[in-house]
Amino acid sequence: MTERTCLAVVLAAGEGTRMRSGVPKVLHPVANETLLAHVLRAVGAAGASACVVVVGPDHDAVAKEAARIVPGAEIVRQMQRLGTAHAVLAARDALARGFDDVLVVFADTPLVRAETLSRLRAAIADGAAVAVAGFTPADPTGYGRLIIDDGRLVAIREHNDATEAERAIRLCNGGLMALDGRGALALLERIGNANAKSEFYLTDAVALANQSGLRAVAVEVEEDDVRGVNTKAQLAETEAVLQQRLRQAALEAGVTMIAPETVFLSADTKLARDVTIEPYVVFGPGVTVESGAIIHSFSHLTGAHIGEGAEVGPFARMRPGARMGKGAKIGNFVELKAAVLEDGAKANHLAYIGDGRVGEHANIGAGTIFCNYDGSAKHRTDVGKGAFVGSNSALVAPVTIGEGAYIGSGSVITEDVPADSLALGRVRQVIKEGWASRLRSLKAAGKKDRG
Repeated sequence: MTERTCLAVVLAAGEGTRMRSGVPKVLHPVANETLLAHVLRAVGAAGASACVVVVGPDHDAVAKEAARIVPGAEIVRQMQRLGTAHAVLAARDALARGFDDVLVVFADTPLVRAETLSRLRAAIADGAAVAVAGFTPADPTGYGRLIIDDGRLVAIREHNDATEAERAIRLCNGGLMALDGRGALALLERIGNANAKSEFYLTDAVALANQSGLRAVAVEVEEDDVRGVNTKAQLAETEAVLQQRLRQAALEAGVTMIAPETVFLSADTKLARDVTIEPYVVFGPGVTVESGAIIHSFSHLTGAHIGEGAEVGPFARMRPGARMGKGAKIGNFVELKAAVLEDGAKANHLAYIGDGRVGEHANIGAGTIFCNYDGSAKHRTDVGKGAFVGSNSALVAPVTIGEGAYIGSGSVITEDVPADSLALGRVRQVIKEGWASRLRSLKAAGKKDRG
C-alpha cells in the first residue's frame, strides 16, 4: 500500500493581544519550546510530508521560528484577517497540489499530540471528506456544537446560533480539522461570508460537504489536545499540563523522582533509566542525563550532558556546554559553564569552572575560580588528570595545570604548572607576636582619653 501524502496547514496569523505582550502569541514558550514549535513537531510526527505556515503581515519572527523548526516549511502571509477559511486559502498553491490528506491546525494549541492528528488522518483514509476534532468540556458554554445524525457530522453550530436542544449537546468543536486533499480546495472555495462578521468560517466546510453528498465525521479527542492559549493564565495552565505529561513519561521510562510535582522539565530533556532526581530541580533546554546519575535538590541545568553515575548538586548550576563524565561530581554552589569534568573528577563545593577541562579524577577545592574572562575575551583553563587544586585558588586563564600537579590553597596561578609539580602563588605568611594585644591596649587607652 502506497503511503498517503499529507499537507499540514498551520495557522499562526493571530495577534494574541490578550497576552499583554510584545511577543507574538505563538512564540511564547511552554516547557522551553514555543507554542508554534510544539505544533510543528506534532504535525511532523503525524506524517505530514509538507507544511505551510500561515502568518500575519508583520510576523517575521514567527516565520523565522517556523523555518528553524521545519527548514522546508512554506511561509505564506494572510494580509487581511477574514476568518479561518480565508487563512487556510492563503495556502491555495499548496492545496492545489493534490495531497491525499490536509490537516488544518492552530499554532496556539501546543498540547496537540501526533496520535490525535493521526486519528483525523485515519478518518479521511476511511472515506470521510471532512474530519473534525470534538471534545466534551465540563462547561460547553461558548463552544460550537457538533451536530451528529446517524453517525455523520452534519453541521457545526455556533453557540449563539444554536437552539436550546442543540445547546444541550455536550460534544463541542475543537478546531482541528482534516480534509480529503483531492477535494479540499474546491470545498474551501465554496465557503461564503454571509454571517454577522462577514468572515469566511472553516466550520462551514461541514455543511457544504453534506450538501454535496460527502461524508463528514467527528473524532472525539481529549480536551487538552485542543486547548488554545490566549492569555498568560492559559499559558500557565498549559505549562502545568505539559509538565505533568513530561514527568509521567519520565517515570514510565524508569526515572526516579522523589517529588515529581516539584521537578520542571523541558520538552527536549533526555533522561535515561535509573536516573534519580530529587525535589526542586529545573531542566532548561538541551539537557541529557545518563543512567545512574543523581541530580540533587535545587539544581538548575541548561545545555548540559551528565554522564553515567555522575552526581550534581544540591544547589548546583550547569550552563550551556557543561559536560560531566562517568562518576564525576559537582556539589553545592558549584557552577559549570562550557567546561568538561572528565570521569571521576570532582568539585564538591563553592567553585566556578568556566571554559575549561578538568581531567580524570582531578580535584577542585572549595572556593576555586577559573578566571576565564579578561574583560574582552574568554580563555581556557586545562587541569590535567589527577591534579589537585587547593581551596580558595584562582586559575587565571589561559593556563594549564599538568597531570598530578598540586596547587597550594589560596594561590593565584597565572603561569602553566608542569606535571607532578607544586605551585604556590601567595604572599608568604608573616607573624607578629603580641600585635593583637598591643592593638587592643591602644584602643582601650583611646576610649579612656575620650571618656
